[in-house]
Amino acid sequence: MMSDEARDDRAAPDVRRRNVLGLPVALACGAVVPAACATSTPATLGKQAGQEVPVTPPEDLMREHGVLKRVLLIYREGIRRIGAGEPVPIRPLHAGAGIIRTFIEEYHEELEERYVFPRLVKAGKLTDTVPVLVRQHQRGRVLTGRVLDVTARAVPQRARRDLAADLAAFVRMYEPHEAREDTVVFPAMREVIPPKEFSELAETFEDEEHRRFGPAGFTGVVGQVADIEKTLGIYDLNQFTPRR
Repeated sequence: MMSDEARDDRAAPDVRRRNVLGLPVALACGAVVPAACATSTPATLGKQAGQEVPVTPPEDLMREHGVLKRVLLIYREGIRRIGAGEPVPIRPLHAGAGIIRTFIEEYHEELEERYVFPRLVKAGKLTDTVPVLVRQHQRGRVLTGRVLDVTARAVPQRARRDLAADLAAFVRMYEPHEAREDTVVFPAMREVIPPKEFSELAETFEDEEHRRFGPAGFTGVVGQVADIEKTLGIYDLNQFTPRR
């Protein structure tokens, strides 16, 4: 009888092929995504007629949430396949969890906890919300650790339900989490951070992004997410359009 891992490997040759090209962050690239691991070339957002339009700190954080949202879709596909009794897509799930660990938890959330939340609390704003967000960051890291551990090898039949539960718990927590940050937390940044410091913070975010993830930065990580989506057959945006 063919194992889940063997069937998964047979069904997703692109994932195996991209192991050396940088797709599974946790497997191939470690905690930093160097330029050699990026699948896309760097691009400057907002560059028109030779002039560069700076990315503001809230915009930077919000587009990083876009990466998170796309990994949540990868998790949803994993949940669907497990529920349908299909082979567990361990390599795509492991790669997605690797991006959550390196790009979201160890980078994006670190920026929030270092530069955003303390300023809000000091100004007396969102003092009830910030502790909840921090606690959710902590719980998310626990869930990510379990997902990374269980998807590092073939998933035993007895562990499939727990994996699906951890994926579902992560999705359920982070959908309202990021929505609250996008609509309440990040807009409040403008109220508590002076304009000059706001501009300096944008440069700090950009410098940290490229220090950790190489010249491609955000664009390279987006390319990696797209590669995972393609291996799962969920990259084509049109497939999500209602037919009637």
